[in-house]
Amino acid sequence: MELIDISVPVRPGMHVWEGDPPFRIDQVATVEGGDGYNGTRLDLGTHTGTHIDAPLHFVAGGATVDSIPLETLVGPCHVVDATAVAGQLDAAALAGLALPPVVDRLLFKTRNGALWERDAFAPDYTAFTGDGAEALLALGVRLAGIDYLTIGDEDAHHALLGAGVVPLEGLDLREVEPGPYTLFCLPLKVAGTEGAPARALLVRE
Repeated sequence: MELIDISVPVRPGMHVWEGDPPFRIDQVATVEGGDGYNGTRLDLGTHTGTHIDAPLHFVAGGATVDSIPLETLVGPCHVVDATAVAGQLDAAALAGLALPPVVDRLLFKTRNGALWERDAFAPDYTAFTGDGAEALLALGVRLAGIDYLTIGDEDAHHALLGAGVVPLEGLDLREVEPGPYTLFCLPLKVAGTEGAPARALLVRE
């Protein structure tokens, strides 16, 4: 069994969505300083690094991240090779991809992987449009993941979150071959929020 960590490291200076709070880490106690222990305070947004969105992110009164069933976040998935898509993932682009016949969870490996190598947020990412998201819904997916900080535009978010599909964003799929895996995605159980950072792993038997 092979475990593949597809989470991005959470660190100062990391990419965050424009307008989101930057990640900060502060030492609040140190052994060297005479406290007898080391302690750290983290300051981060709910959409920092690898994370999931809950319906509340775009849907007024929508479900919060702590109410998302774990069964949606764990199970068989398929990594889709979308690296040939030069523009956005609209319905036409999705129709041209090699998709499995039946799967609840799809992770899209795109040209976004190279964006993680930049020093700051990159606005020229690939993501889903509204009609691309509607095409995803027609496939019956329960979770859709992508390898940068957003699954798509506002229309895409409304389509997916309105239908109860979980967006898994901020993945690092650069070293992952397309194909079938088992996904383990465990977000922080933060009560009442519209999203939460997550650790995401793929398992290949």
